Amino acid sequence: MTESVPSPPRYLGSISGLLQVASLLSLVLLLLKAAQLYLKRQKLLKAVEQFPSPPSHWFYGHSREFQEDQELQVLLKWAEKFPCAFPRWLWGTRAHLMVYDPDYMKAVLGRSDPKALHGPYRLFIPWIGYGLLLLNGQPWFEHRRMLTPAFHYNILKPYVGTMADSARVMLDKWEGLVKHNSHLEIFEHVSLMTLDTIMKCAFSYQGSVQTDRSSQSYIQAIIDLKNLFYSRLTNAFYQNDHLYGLTPEGRKNYRACQMAHEHTDQLIRLRKAQLQKEGELEKVRKKRHLDFLDILLFARMENGSSLSYKDLRAEVDTFMFAGHDTTASGISWILYALASHPEHQQKCREEIQSLLGDGASITWDHLDQMPYTTMCIKEALRLYPPVPRISRELSKPITFSDGRSLPEGVILSLSIYALHHNPKVWPNPEVFDPFRFAPGSDRHSHAFLPFSAGSRNCIGKQFAMNEMKVAVALTLLRFELMPDPSRVPICCSKIVLMSENGIHLYLRNIQEPLCEKDRI
Repeated sequence: MTESVPSPPRYLGSISGLLQVASLLSLVLLLLKAAQLYLKRQKLLKAVEQFPSPPSHWFYGHSREFQEDQELQVLLKWAEKFPCAFPRWLWGTRAHLMVYDPDYMKAVLGRSDPKALHGPYRLFIPWIGYGLLLLNGQPWFEHRRMLTPAFHYNILKPYVGTMADSARVMLDKWEGLVKHNSHLEIFEHVSLMTLDTIMKCAFSYQGSVQTDRSSQSYIQAIIDLKNLFYSRLTNAFYQNDHLYGLTPEGRKNYRACQMAHEHTDQLIRLRKAQLQKEGELEKVRKKRHLDFLDILLFARMENGSSLSYKDLRAEVDTFMFAGHDTTASGISWILYALASHPEHQQKCREEIQSLLGDGASITWDHLDQMPYTTMCIKEALRLYPPVPRISRELSKPITFSDGRSLPEGVILSLSIYALHHNPKVWPNPEVFDPFRFAPGSDRHSHAFLPFSAGSRNCIGKQFAMNEMKVAVALTLLRFELMPDPSRVPICCSKIVLMSENGIHLYLRNIQEPLCEKDRI
């Protein structure tokens, strides 16, 4: 008698059917997503069809051409080949129009297009939140109007003494270091000095940042965040926040953000504690002009509400970073430029010596009495702009002066670095020539944009220029600067303009008599 084979349980057939349906649905969704991405790419291709660029890979875009340590060099090469602008494809459906023509810059910065929060600025949000840098529309307008008084000249005047004190602490440290080794990597020292300045001037901090280990930890967190920002921006697989958070880089980014937030939280707590001291609150309220942090703590919005702690911390995080790191970049590159051009360095030194003597006292009035030094500072900022590029997302179509146009939604990367090196705007752009900025010199209104332009220009540009002048003047009074030929800086764009291998200088203390071997 033949034994019958038992039929499989009915529920197994049901599971098999469900799996088939799920597989089919997944395939349909995948095809729909692929179609969506294809249509998005075709729309982008049509939007930028008037702007030629080198061929790009359908998925990797131009990422292979733009290697990290060669990005700016490739940018200048392509800018020379493609007048005014070219599309840079990051990957399949992501492209920015790189712009480096002054007429184009004027057209864009004269409008009120928002920051590109669908583009690179989105990656800032976990770090600095929605402060003045990332806000758009009416909230931005309210915050800008609220914070503008913090940069009134009556507020900035007494800061000059604080800037000088912070610079002298750094220079004293250098004096001790060069006794043992005249070679020095300066960027980290300058970063601590500018952090010290912004914390004392804008946030009423009373400690010693340049000797405080927690401040050095904050500087390291900022370095990590800048490196991680660039690596994430150029990696298609890191764009999803949840997936990025699972990667080692994402976890490191989270820890660095926490470190930065702890630093600003402590600063806010300290100032609140100071204001709670007997009589201090009323004393501050009676001041005609409030410091930056006090404005935030006393702020009332148009609807009568005070700033939420989230909004307050976002502004502190924004200005803590922007107020020290961009200025540190500027000062470091200015000192490198002067070290590389000793004839201009000496002329600046002679001008400063005739004005300040030994530099024991430098005041607000002195800052407008060093024209040659100011010309050299501006020329260094042209060659080495602290913020190499900014972004905008078109809120409506735009037509440029040459007739080419773009539709709404396109992201523009305004390359200040390429603009400043554009041979059609600046003859012999790689030559250090301070006389480009001599009184009466003629140039396009949007040819020189170290602090951007238009309504969203840098709110702290006068603060930054003052600090650069103070730091440069006091440094030249104390040291002769020389470049290290074995360590030529490699410019790279990591939010601010950095050097891939540091900024290395040789320093000689000119206030000490020469030893016998130096005379020989």
